[in-house]
Amino acid sequence: MKNLISTVLLMIVTNTMFAQVFGGESVEYDSTGNRFFTSSDNTSIVQRASNGTVSYFGTGLTADYGMEVMGNTLFAIAGTAVKGYDLTTELQVMSATVPGANFLNGLTNDGNGILYATDFGSKKIYKIDATNLSAPVVTTIVANTVSTPNGIIFDGANNRLIFVGWGTNAPIKAVNLSTNAVSTLTTTTIGNCDGIDDDAYGHYFVSSWNPVRISRFNATFIGAPVTITAPGINSPADICYAKPIDTLAIPNGNNTVTFIGFTTTGFNETKSGLDYQLSLSPNPVTESSYFSFELSKSENVRLEIFDQSGKKVATLINEKLSASEHYVLLSGIELQKGNYVYRFTSNNKTISGKFLKM
Repeated sequence: MKNLISTVLLMIVTNTMFAQVFGGESVEYDSTGNRFFTSSDNTSIVQRASNGTVSYFGTGLTADYGMEVMGNTLFAIAGTAVKGYDLTTELQVMSATVPGANFLNGLTNDGNGILYATDFGSKKIYKIDATNLSAPVVTTIVANTVSTPNGIIFDGANNRLIFVGWGTNAPIKAVNLSTNAVSTLTTTTIGNCDGIDDDAYGHYFVSSWNPVRISRFNATFIGAPVTITAPGINSPADICYAKPIDTLAIPNGNNTVTFIGFTTTGFNETKSGLDYQLSLSPNPVTESSYFSFELSKSENVRLEIFDQSGKKVATLINEKLSASEHYVLLSGIELQKGNYVYRFTSNNKTISGKFLKM
């Protein structure tokens, strides 16, 4: 027998169409206006109010990739420039062209007027001093990141930047802002990492395309991450964790944004002698239901859903997973009302159970 302290439960999951005119690249939260912004390649910025109303932000304002809210300004990558838009007037108030930029992608800020942007194409990281919106200053702080940089986040407690990269077994790296030296925080078994953001509890969330999932690392990046998967997640890009409302927003390549709500109420769970124990909550299931389990070692896992006739209606997981906690969301699965059976198979051991869709 062993005890496990678990600190994160998935609570609410919804897929929301922002607009049909683009596929989401980046999501950013404005805490003052309690709204989300989303961007896409050479397309107008779209905003989603707290009541779910979707509208365009400004007139003809564009954002290709990363976005950041700092003060009363929404900063966004637009081609080879970083532009700033006033949150109140929705007018452009800054444009900082980045000389020699190839493919600006990720964007972050220190909360004190400084922005940092990754260049996916030339493997560089730029600093944009936006303390004077009329005269921003651009400098290169990393001339060669070696791995291809994508999403980036400012870690003020450790005076560093943390960025994720593209490619197989993509490493997560850090930039020491005192020296601008680059180091590797951890190697991973995930590929094509796109976005990174943190919550208020010391966790870092990373989106990846291979496999398609969200990985939650601890503050030290030591140990296997918790994994979060859902059928509704598709090509997850530049994610955003809205700390005031504990919600992770995931822009997808299928014109949707997936929202995952969290709570941090801890609980004690007693494990049996089995290698795993599967839970489904809540049941009867809703769009916010999820499976959770922990693997003591890396194993091939298959999780399937069958209807009353025995016909398979969905395969939620069919891959080798690492030794860690795993969450599998039902968001994105269209189930008719009725009774269903789930079957969880790992290394030729099977757990089955029933659930009801109201």
